[in-house]
Amino acid sequence: MRTIINERDANQYSPLSLAFMGDSVYDVLVRELLMLEANMPVAKLHSRKVKLVCAEFQSKAYDAVLPELTERETSVLKRGRNATGNTVPKHANTIDYRKATALESLFGYLHLTGQNDRIYEIFEIISRLASADENTEL
Repeated sequence: MRTIINERDANQYSPLSLAFMGDSVYDVLVRELLMLEANMPVAKLHSRKVKLVCAEFQSKAYDAVLPELTERETSVLKRGRNATGNTVPKHANTIDYRKATALESLFGYLHLTGQNDRIYEIFEIISRLASADENTEL
């Protein structure tokens, strides 16, 4: 059974812990989007998924959702962006990686606090961005 925590308790988690959860939430949303788009071979689904979960695309998604966030959501996003992890993957620059971590922190926070409707509202902005982004080939 899933436990929902209040915002005060959610704020006690480090941004990187929230990103740990949010990475999975975001990944499931991307997979769902691709599955509902069309029935296609798994290899094709995977290659499209990789384009949407990479730091570069998530950085663009960060920029797209930022103007639509509440003050509280913006605060969570900024905590995630400013979190210091030990490493940045070779295939991502530091700015993109920090924005991606921030976005994942937001999804983790919203998930833990049971704000599922808000998760889908924010992801709708991202799915429109994915459709418009020629590099994602959706």
